[in-house]
Amino acid sequence: MRKLKVAIVGLSFGMEFVPIYLEHPDVESLYVVDSNEQLLQAVQERYSLDKLQCKRELSEVLSDPEIDAVHLVTPPATHAPMSIEVLNAGKHCGCTIPMGMSIDELYQVIEARKKAQKKYMFMETTVYEREFLYIKELYEKGDMGRIQYMSCAHYQDMEGWPEYWNGFPPLMHPTHAVAPCLMLAGRKPVKVYGRGSGKIRESLAGRYGSPFAFETALIELEDSDLTIELERFLYGVARSYSECFRVYGEEMSFEWQQLASEQPVIYSRTGKLKEVETYKAAHEPKSYRRGSEICEERVEIPDYGYLLPEEIAKFTQKTVYSNENKHLSFTQGGGHGGSHPHLVHEFIRSIIENRPCIPDDIAGAYWTGVGICAHQSALAGGKAICVPDFG
Repeated sequence: MRKLKVAIVGLSFGMEFVPIYLEHPDVESLYVVDSNEQLLQAVQERYSLDKLQCKRELSEVLSDPEIDAVHLVTPPATHAPMSIEVLNAGKHCGCTIPMGMSIDELYQVIEARKKAQKKYMFMETTVYEREFLYIKELYEKGDMGRIQYMSCAHYQDMEGWPEYWNGFPPLMHPTHAVAPCLMLAGRKPVKVYGRGSGKIRESLAGRYGSPFAFETALIELEDSDLTIELERFLYGVARSYSECFRVYGEEMSFEWQQLASEQPVIYSRTGKLKEVETYKAAHEPKSYRRGSEICEERVEIPDYGYLLPEEIAKFTQKTVYSNENKHLSFTQGGGHGGSHPHLVHEFIRSIIENRPCIPDDIAGAYWTGVGICAHQSALAGGKAICVPDFG
């Protein structure tokens, strides 16, 4: 198949993806779209783009039959409407999180993708970050044994962010927390129990009608005895940023580090467990044999750039945004675990190989929808809410 022509819409955080697309071996050309003339000019000069590659409106790329795919990096309320526009225009669509602001919007995106017969990728960073790829590898090798419980959280103080974030309901933006757990479990969420805690100031609460400083939920999965715990806050809590998950297995468990300066912890049963238990059974009274022998170790998570084409592998480490050139989404997210080139590569290759993206619109709907339902449950005082069947 020929190389692709791609457009990025939204150049505040979207600028991070520009060099990745420009150097991807399967991308012929890149167009950039933003209403901010200064951002457009900065990108044009930095990457020597032709002026014809720089657009002010989404409609300019949607009307161009040469452009194959559009990557949306825009404010949350625009995600579903713009995704539908892109798909209806016959373009493949990649969209940042969340997928939509209501259950109805999630259904609308899925319907638009089916009608267009194009690809939709839900651009969730956490399922391509180093930590998830590491745990996925351990689990698939069988090292963790049966997973017994998972918990996840996205802690973030969003004071000073763009005004559309003011008072945003915590669990309406759940996927940086819950996506790794749902991906690892491989099961659909079917029911959720949400609770709100604390209060944010009235000037924030009025915009979305959400009073809670903190929201938490328990998620029930289809045909599974596994439970996932989800936590989220955006305002009024004294805690530093973290997108984290914890996986508790029968043979091995993983806990995210509490401080950014630390390494995560792996807990595992010792290799001599069976030998020790056999000895104790033969030589010690039963009352002395309490608990298993558990090894605890801080681990350095490897980089997974080797999974990518050589041209873009460097972008798991080298980025547009850094301590010198800051963007809150990037610096607070710890660089999103080197995930960005993985996202771009998956989007491009799924189009070329004519297969569903990972994650696709169905996964995106479940991962976003479980948070929407959890927020509804919290507003209803913890009433169980069934998660819709998205397919």
